[in-house]
Amino acid sequence: MNDSELREQVRDRYAAAAIAVSTGSDASCCDSSCGDSCSPAGTAYELSDRTALPADALAASLGCGNPLAVAELREGETVLDLGSGGGIDVLLSARRVGPSGKVYGLDMTDEMLALAVANAREAGATNVEFLKGTIEAVPLPANTVDVIISNCVINLSTDKPAVFTEAFRVLRPGGRFGVSDILAEDHLTPAQRAERGAYVSCLAGAASFSEYRTGLAAAGFTAIDITPTHAAADAMHSAIVHARKPPTG
Repeated sequence: MNDSELREQVRDRYAAAAIAVSTGSDASCCDSSCGDSCSPAGTAYELSDRTALPADALAASLGCGNPLAVAELREGETVLDLGSGGGIDVLLSARRVGPSGKVYGLDMTDEMLALAVANAREAGATNVEFLKGTIEAVPLPANTVDVIISNCVINLSTDKPAVFTEAFRVLRPGGRFGVSDILAEDHLTPAQRAERGAYVSCLAGAASFSEYRTGLAAAGFTAIDITPTHAAADAMHSAIVHARKPPTG
């Protein structure tokens, strides 16, 4: 498939997941089509966080980790969640940055956006805003946010350099990048990654560790740190990625 067809496949997969949640079904991708690449029903999060969220936000969680465990969010900060889905990380971030902070959730799927807005309303979150768009073309001005988070979404992009460039652009100087993602060991070819799982299961499109690091550095990021957390497939791993946009001067 070409890039446009892959994007539509991803859009359809996540639209179906949102509809499943809305109709009372399980949206989790953690089944035979996805292997171990994601965490069912938000189990990567602390129990205190899970119990404070609307049930539909948990049910729509399709992530591979918990970026908030390393994002070190502070009161008053502005956060952007790339591929916000049902809003689980947006809502948890909103609690951490408080009423003086702001959290944007960016998603390209109408059904997920509608679910996220409903979840935010149920949670009483007034410091959040959901935006429709792609992570390769973020609809925000430059130097807008303090922190970028994402949970198992960047691997779904067919243009990861554009994602890293956009993340760098919208971060303020000194801003932080802290995401969960699926990465492949460097020896795996793209064909070998595809053998381990479908594109929509976050495996076939995963970058290697070196490719991810090189992409972030090429966009201008520094202090890049990539830490594997658990196996997602043979020679593929869920990982936490940290990086920073250098301060001016």
